[in-house]
Amino acid sequence: MFPSSIYKERRNRLKNEVHGGLVFFPGNQEVSFNYLANTYAFRQDSNFLYFFGLDQPDLAGVMDLDSGKDILFGNDVEIGDIIWMGKQPTMQERGRQTGVEEVLPMSKLEETLQSALTSGRKIHYAPPYRGETIIQISELLAYPLSDVRNLASEALIRGIVKLRMKKDQLEIQEIENMVDVAWLMHTTAMKMARPGTVEKEIAGTIEGIALAQACGVSFPVILTINGQTLHNHYHGNILVPEKMLVVDAGAESEYHYASDITRTVPVGGEFSQRQKEIYHIVLAANMAAIKAVKPGIPFRDIHLLAAREIAGGLISLGIMKGNADEAVEQGAHTMFFPHGLGHPMGLDVHDLEGMGEQYVGYDNEIQRSKEFGLGFLRFGRRLQENFVMTIEPGIYFIPELIDIWRSEGKYTDFINYDVVESYKDFGGIRIEDDVQVTATGHKVLGRPIPKTVREIEEMMAGA
Repeated sequence: MFPSSIYKERRNRLKNEVHGGLVFFPGNQEVSFNYLANTYAFRQDSNFLYFFGLDQPDLAGVMDLDSGKDILFGNDVEIGDIIWMGKQPTMQERGRQTGVEEVLPMSKLEETLQSALTSGRKIHYAPPYRGETIIQISELLAYPLSDVRNLASEALIRGIVKLRMKKDQLEIQEIENMVDVAWLMHTTAMKMARPGTVEKEIAGTIEGIALAQACGVSFPVILTINGQTLHNHYHGNILVPEKMLVVDAGAESEYHYASDITRTVPVGGEFSQRQKEIYHIVLAANMAAIKAVKPGIPFRDIHLLAAREIAGGLISLGIMKGNADEAVEQGAHTMFFPHGLGHPMGLDVHDLEGMGEQYVGYDNEIQRSKEFGLGFLRFGRRLQENFVMTIEPGIYFIPELIDIWRSEGKYTDFINYDVVESYKDFGGIRIEDDVQVTATGHKVLGRPIPKTVREIEEMMAGA
């Protein structure tokens, strides 16, 4: 945990953003995956971690916005628990760790919340995402299950987003440390990307690195020679020459801050001429987007900048045609770049996504598009100092999408379908870095992970 003063200060800042009533932070419970005692690895709720820091199941926090008092709820372990778990801190000790003076057993939680409701006070809570938490809130507040998510507090959502989006130096260091772990994960994957290797051998090895060097992966590893599938979690393919391996993976720290890095490498260690041509376009988009990052710039504008780089590069190869600006304005580039440029990073690998992207990535000035491709951009609003964002452009040749658009005659002024047909076996390329917005520009976090053609080929040659 961070020092207790950090959590007290965060809670006090939230009290300046949300007014009247109680704020209820339910911690996560353990979840069984095939029978009651056999549970998934525990992951605490990120909002509870941010404001209370305690990384154990079956806890809850309450902030009284009127009195300024904070309360921690949880039960001390008994000897039956100690036999299996070892000696545990008392709840009073846990309270001191997070800077809370009043500690009550869980049996008092319902009484506390119901007393507030009876007095006509509002109970603020964030949108729940786990079924057991929805049930818990329903039972504690006597809300119908179907209403629980809809009754989440918009004022609390906005307050949490405002606080958590801007990272302090302790948080940025946590993310940067996890990029350093990702360096080892990705360079190991590069060295293992040899013909005849099964994808799961590499996926298992780099997940093991995340477990050994940190607290495991920050999301399920994406690792595939079929990179045209954007989030491909199947790891059963055998690596073959002329294919590229897309590896999208990161690590999670002891405090649960995430890294998220993507690299694309040639199986066998040497890019073909065709692979180099497409790779250089994606790299140019990645680097141009990173260069454009600074406070006050709408992230949507940087996304469109990357899109124009991609369209221009594909026009130079004859895959697209016409004017790059017009192609992007019409959306023709989205056949090849159908996703958003990036997303916020922090305690969640898609930071704060559970709060609702309309609150995190958009505002009154910049609204989310409904167009194909641009509509997948998770974050469009203006950047601010100490936001941490991913920059992850890509080019993909998706056979199913190519067939549908060609049959519909879409964007024939901008897409050379006869040329595109010859790329149906290509796969995809994505290059992703984690970038801090600084006071005057940007900083790419962590130890630089090879990403130029020369750097990757040299790393793979040294295997």
